[in-house]
Amino acid sequence: MTKPSILFRRTLLAGAGLSLMPLPAVLAAGLVPTPEQTEGPFYPAGFPADIDNDLVRVRGQAAQAMGQVLHLQGRVIDLGGGARSGAMVEIWQCDALSIYDHPRQPGRDRRDAAFQGYGRMLVDAEGRYSFRTLKPVAYPGRTPHIHLKVATGDGRALTSQFYVAGDPQNERDGIFRRAIRTPGQRERIEMKLEPASGLEPGAMAATLDIVIA
Repeated sequence: MTKPSILFRRTLLAGAGLSLMPLPAVLAAGLVPTPEQTEGPFYPAGFPADIDNDLVRVRGQAAQAMGQVLHLQGRVIDLGGGARSGAMVEIWQCDALSIYDHPRQPGRDRRDAAFQGYGRMLVDAEGRYSFRTLKPVAYPGRTPHIHLKVATGDGRALTSQFYVAGDPQNERDGIFRRAIRTPGQRERIEMKLEPASGLEPGAMAATLDIVIA
């Protein structure tokens, strides 16, 4: 990885910290937990050599992944709004061609090798996480989504998925529908995308907290 890329990643994390100041609503007790969802068939069978929080750039490659960049950030918190410091957050998703980096994925040889496909990071002392990834795309049978796993230092774990708010395919997706049966759960898994003009031209940004029960 070049020095400019390393600098960009450090700047990204620093900027995320400034934009994620606690809000009274977040700190209120009685938060709705992020719903548990299926891991799916494409959790990595083997981890890539580059497993940092920038999925759009693969170490040693000059090309950037195809697709629209998404800056995803938030906090890992408990039901009372307290930070879950020390939590490990993992995400994985298909590339812009709707192909996962997995042996069971048909057409895997056509995947975008410039997309990391999987990333992970430890949250900071305030529970903050941030990823530079792609706006998810649909594939047959599924609405656009990003898979995630969270493991906390006290043994708690969560597997879930994030979706693009307002995507018309959400309501036709069985996994999504099952995840929003309880009031408040929709807001836990739908990403409200906005232009990330302050971070990266042409990119989108979303902030979504992960609430661990």
